[in-house]
Amino acid sequence: MTNKVRLRFAPSPTGNPHIGNIRTAIFAWLFARKHGGDYMIRVEDTDQGRRTDGAVESMLESLEWVGLDWDEGPDVGGPFGPYVQSERLELYSETAQSLIDAGYAYRCYCSPERLAELRRLQQERGDETIGYDRRCLDLTDWERREHENSGVSFVVRFRMPSEGKSTLDDIIFGHLEFENRLYDDFVALKSDGFPTYHLASVVDDHQMGITHVTRGKEWLSSVPRHVQLYTALGWQMPEFAHMPMILAPDKTKLSKRHGAASVMDYRDMGVLPEALMNYLTLLGWSLDDHSEIFATDELIHSFELERVSKSDAVFDRAKLDWLNGQHIRRSDNKRLTGALARFWQDDPPEFDVEPDEESVGDVVPLVRERLKTLQDAAPLVKFLFSEEVPLDSGQLVQRGMDVEGTVVALREARDGLAALDGFDTQAIEDLLRPMAKDLNIKVGQLLGSLRAAVTGQKVSPPLFESLEVLGRGTTISRIEDAIAALENSESGDSK
Repeated sequence: MTNKVRLRFAPSPTGNPHIGNIRTAIFAWLFARKHGGDYMIRVEDTDQGRRTDGAVESMLESLEWVGLDWDEGPDVGGPFGPYVQSERLELYSETAQSLIDAGYAYRCYCSPERLAELRRLQQERGDETIGYDRRCLDLTDWERREHENSGVSFVVRFRMPSEGKSTLDDIIFGHLEFENRLYDDFVALKSDGFPTYHLASVVDDHQMGITHVTRGKEWLSSVPRHVQLYTALGWQMPEFAHMPMILAPDKTKLSKRHGAASVMDYRDMGVLPEALMNYLTLLGWSLDDHSEIFATDELIHSFELERVSKSDAVFDRAKLDWLNGQHIRRSDNKRLTGALARFWQDDPPEFDVEPDEESVGDVVPLVRERLKTLQDAAPLVKFLFSEEVPLDSGQLVQRGMDVEGTVVALREARDGLAALDGFDTQAIEDLLRPMAKDLNIKVGQLLGSLRAAVTGQKVSPPLFESLEVLGRGTTISRIEDAIAALENSESGDSK
């Protein structure tokens, strides 16, 4: 590309950002970064009734967390600001007036009650086009003054052509044609002075030099309106890429009832940001028929809008968890330690001892191969941060063993571990594996009893490594507690 590309993400501040929003943002960002272009954030808050306090901040936080940065926006400024539409009302009003002066738009004074009745009658008759009937199109100047002198509010309607076609060559959907006669004269400027999405997005995309627009395919029906606005204003249209939808597993629209409601919910579930970016990019885009795991720089290098599918994508939480596990295993220890430490800081697990970053660093090598999400770590390593662990004789006494034999095995292990010169993984393994043979029991039986004694869990990270992290003193103390518990249970049974 010879001209610098400029793309925008233009959310409405109506609540917490969901994955559909963020995927659109990611696609635009990847394309901009791939081609060395500019990426901006623009807040589309023209529907003031739906604006939610804190929504802009939540959106920016979500974008930043998932790994996006931007060159221009409401928080960083830029040469084409302001980047909040409610701060650009004068520009939209001037544009609407220029359309009126050129005969492409007109003031409409019809009341909401009349419009509702008109729609009811059209639906009752089964009209091909349901919409405005142009009652105010040919009002005389005197009639307009009468309305305005009476205090009747008005909207500005754009005059759609009654014949011909509006066409668009979409990057994803190809050549599209729309019959103009099926579209009524839409509202461009509302009675409160705020523009509708149609006018505001066209004006801003032009004024801000946007070269490519990425948005959901639900906006395809608006293409004729935007084509005609660009034509009337004499502006060159940017290129458009309409994205496929993201559906729930049951092929319905993805909603809160299908799981996480917002992007930050996935952070709270222990999903890594680079994994979420990877997964959302795969919802509609592919490099080939087998590549799935991408680092962010690999996505930037590979991404092209032309490879986005027309078909709707299905959100699969199990696939996200699998992909997240792959990213966990690809992360180096330092990166994963930082991620897990932040995760536990934001949502402290129910540990007796608060983990510091050093102890989290000790945990990471133990669990990285077993994690799908960061949430999975705490249950696996709770024993490392507990004052004591639950002792269950049913777990301590392995299948094929009795209490007496288990006590003998635990005593032997205790004494051997206490006598080791170095308490490290290899030394512990070299001690315990042959010990089982000497005791005439299976290795699994000895290690199973030790696992139950030291962790209080049926499942734990690798035992030898866990004992090293736990330390000699705590390990021996817990084995002694287990021996005492078994001896007490046996003496109790004999009474």
